[in-house]
Parts: sequence; structure tokens; C-alpha cells
Amino acid sequence: MEYLKKLFAPVDMTVGKPWENILIFTVPMLIGNIAQQLYNTVDSVVVGNFVGDNALAAVGSAGPILNLLIVLFIGISMGASIMVSQYFGAKNRKDLSCTIGSCIILTALASIFVMVVATILTRPLLLLLKTPDSILDWCTSYLHILFIGSAGLAYYNILSGVLRGLGDSISALVYLIVASILNIILDLVFVVYFGMGVDGVALATAIAQAISALLCVRRLMQMKDLFDMNREYLKMTKYHSMSIIRLGVPSGVTQAIISMAMLIVQSLTNSFGEQFIAANVIVMRVDGFAMLPNFSFATAMTTYAGQNVGAGAYDRVVKGAKQGTFMALGTSAVITGLILLFGKPLMGIFTSTESLVILSMNLMRILAVGYIAMAVTQSLSGVMRGAGDTMTPMWISLVTTIIVRVPLAYGMVYLTRSAQYPQGRKECIFISLLISWTIGALATAVFYRRGKWRKTALRQ
Repeated sequence: MEYLKKLFAPVDMTVGKPWENILIFTVPMLIGNIAQQLYNTVDSVVVGNFVGDNALAAVGSAGPILNLLIVLFIGISMGASIMVSQYFGAKNRKDLSCTIGSCIILTALASIFVMVVATILTRPLLLLLKTPDSILDWCTSYLHILFIGSAGLAYYNILSGVLRGLGDSISALVYLIVASILNIILDLVFVVYFGMGVDGVALATAIAQAISALLCVRRLMQMKDLFDMNREYLKMTKYHSMSIIRLGVPSGVTQAIISMAMLIVQSLTNSFGEQFIAANVIVMRVDGFAMLPNFSFATAMTTYAGQNVGAGAYDRVVKGAKQGTFMALGTSAVITGLILLFGKPLMGIFTSTESLVILSMNLMRILAVGYIAMAVTQSLSGVMRGAGDTMTPMWISLVTTIIVRVPLAYGMVYLTRSAQYPQGRKECIFISLLISWTIGALATAVFYRRGKWRKTALRQ
């Protein structure tokens, strides 16, 4: 029992070896992120195998719109996580309690907004993107169900961010694994036994996310030794709410920029037909898993930097940034090798269509080396965000995505048109992404070394 209490206890990352703190925090995060990625992946596997390739394309085409319309949740989550980690590091119970209370109310308001607005905008956006008629209705119903049930998605992501800010990555992991198992079971029940198709996987995901959110609420109510969660603090205070928004908006804007770029490129992708759309879905699903170590290290670095900045330990931040980035680079190098060696069997999980598997693998080879570049971007961006500098990563993302990636994708496809390829070479869409990742890594390293993040801490 004592071991379990220690395992689930919040981690104080202001003491001990930096690399050990980061690694101990990252491993549960990585397992949790794998479990979360299973939501969309299982949806794709189930519809791809039991409904068909067009259903697979429908689920994948809905992704960019889903990501665009939940940026509010991402912003609140990032802002809350930064503030929580810094107040936890500073041992400031009152401000920590006010931050968590404000976060809970903000999430409720954001959920209502997304539920109403996103549901209305779904079909017009799909039509704007020239979504093929063969998958339009499936895309629409899939997104409607997810947006109506968006409160579960919002509260899980935001409250798990609060838990991570407190140094507790284990609880969020356990709850997500429970929800992922439930999601798999419900996917099979709704699709295979009830024949609900795309609607079934959407409903399964919404239910599973709601369960994980309730478990996070239960865990926070048990942490009375760290902060207060009563009526006095369950309200929006001006300072804490505005701070959450100020810190979170750049992250939300960053995600919005990436999602909008994906939407613009999705329109280009859609012009190549259903098979290329399905191949893109398969690559993005494998890509989602390949990126997980980078995202996990980024979150760990945000919490690590936030706690140590709150404690005024800037030397530890620098030391941890170096050690964490090297661990992320090593992990990404291994993953790149595994993808190149075993990628084809992975693609075969999603479809039995041989030509689709071959196309997907060819596209995956283009992206593989880019994961090493993203290790640098994610790790150092995590450090800057943890210190309160959320603007610099936002601007880097803005430039590399809007100014580099989108024009490159369209320009390269246009310039490769020929008698053999009247619409251009579809591979150029992925080459443009690889180039933007590489430029982003170089820019992030330069701006981290300039050290603006040292001056932006919430509590000096």
C-alpha cells in the first residue's frame, strides 16, 4: 500500500537528478499518450476492416476539423498546466487553488461554446474542403457526435494537464488506459454487433472520454493536502483566469495554425481522390504514434521547467533541457529505424488493399527522418512554455507552417505536373512537411539559446 501511495504521489521535480525526474515523468506520459492515440487508431482500424476504405477516409478527413475546433481546450490546458506547475514549485497553495478553480469553470464555458458553434460549422467546413460526396455524410455525423460529447474530451485533457502540472503523470495514465480499453470494447460492440458504422466509433470515443474525465475529477478531489477544491475556489477570478488565457492563447493559436494548415493541405489531398485520402489517414495514424515520445518529452519538460522556474532554480532548467533533449533525440532515432524496418506490416493493420499499403509506406519513408528534428523542437519548446514563454514557440510554428509548409506543398505539387502526373506529384505534400519540421527545429534551437524564456516566468 505504501508503494502505491508513493507511485501516485505528485513528483517534486525541483530536487534530484534532472534526467531522472524527466524520464520518470515521461514514461507514464508516453504510455498514456499511446493509450490516447488508440482512440483514433482503433476507430480507423475498426471502420477500415469492418466498413471499408471509404469509411476509413471519412474518419481521417474529419481529423483536421476536429483539431481546429477544439483549440480552446488546448489553450486552457496549456495555460493551466504552466500555472499549476509554477505555483506547485513555489509551494503557493492559495494561488494553486484559485488556478484550478478558474480552470474548471473556464472549461465548462469552452465546452458549451464548442458544442454549439462546432456542430453548426461542421458541414460547411467539409464542403469548403471539397470533401468527396462519397464520404461527406459519414464525416458530418462522425464530427457531430464528437462535438456534442466534447465536454468529456475537454475535461479529460485539461484536468490531466492539471495533474501533470502537479507532477502526477501516473493517475492520468491509469484513467486513460481504462478509457482506451472501454473505447475498444464499445467500438467493436457498436460497429460489429449493432452495425452503426462511423457513428458507432464516434459514440464509443465520446463515452470513453467522459469516463476518463470523471476519473480525473475524482483524483483531484482526493488531493486536499496540496490545494483546496471547494465552493470558495470554484469560480473564475480575474487574475488567474486572465493568466490562464494569456499563457494558453499562444498554444491554442499554435494548434489552430497547424489545424488550419492541415485543412488547407487537406483540400489539396482531397483532390487526389479517395485512395490517397485513405493512404494519408494511415500515414497520419502511424505518425501519431511515432510522434508520441516527442510530445511526451515536451510535456515532461514543460512541467519540469515550470516547477523549477517557480522555485527559482534556473540552472536546473538549463541542465534538464540539455539532458531531456538528448534523451528525446535518442528515442526518436530508434523509432525512425523501426518505422523504416517494420513500417509495411503496420500499414497492413489498417487495410488489406495491397496498393494502399504500398502507397502509405512510400509516404511514410519521406517523413521518418523528420521525427529526429521534431525531438529538438518539442523538447526545447516545452522548456520555453514551462517558463512562461509561450509566444516564441507560437511564432516559430506560424512561420514554419503558414509561410513554409503550405506554399511549399501547393508550389511543389504545381511544379511537378506533367503528362504522367497531370495533377502533380502527391509525394510533394509530405516532402513539404519534412522541410518545415527541419526548419522549425533549427529555429527553436536558436531562440532557446537566446534565452528570452528566462524573463517570462509567472513568479520570479
